[in-house]
Amino acid sequence: MGVELNECFWAGKYETNNTGWDIGEISRPIKEYIDQINDKEIKILIPGGGNSYEAGYLYENGFVNVFVVDISRLPLENFSKRCVNFPKDHLIHANFFDIDLRFDLIIEQTFFCAINPQLRNKYAHKMHQLLEPNGKLIGVLFDDELNKDHPPFGGNKLEYKNHFKQYFNFNVFESCYNSIEPRKEKELFINLIKKKS
Repeated sequence: MGVELNECFWAGKYETNNTGWDIGEISRPIKEYIDQINDKEIKILIPGGGNSYEAGYLYENGFVNVFVVDISRLPLENFSKRCVNFPKDHLIHANFFDIDLRFDLIIEQTFFCAINPQLRNKYAHKMHQLLEPNGKLIGVLFDDELNKDHPPFGGNKLEYKNHFKQYFNFNVFESCYNSIEPRKEKELFINLIKKKS
């Protein structure tokens, strides 16, 4: 793969509004999962958060410990302008693989497909490290081949399970029944529970 997926690359995507992964609102499968959570105190991370509609929805619905990390400063600044009361210190400008915090829940929304596929085992391991005991990784993964030389990178359920099985128990790892129309039959919903180390 010739392109380097660094901060400059992603800033360029936002500067030129070349953000085809951005659906302009919270992802429906994730919204429906969030709507079932009663504990508004849990510590939540959204990695590669981009415009962070999920973070906005969580905050608007009373969740007080929501954090967003992104390698690009620009989407974090855009989000801060849109959600002016969201705590600024919960917006982390950093490489996801460099953060060292602990969370009860991590929400996956188009981050896994944005990183170099060679980092997928490292991603699974890092998620395990970042979660508290019995912590959960939930969200959506593309069940589609997509691109080989630039993001979004796709794949399939069997391949993904191989990355996660060492670190997580699979509560749900199934085709989405509630995807938005353009992604119908092209998404998997995951609800993975951290295995004991």
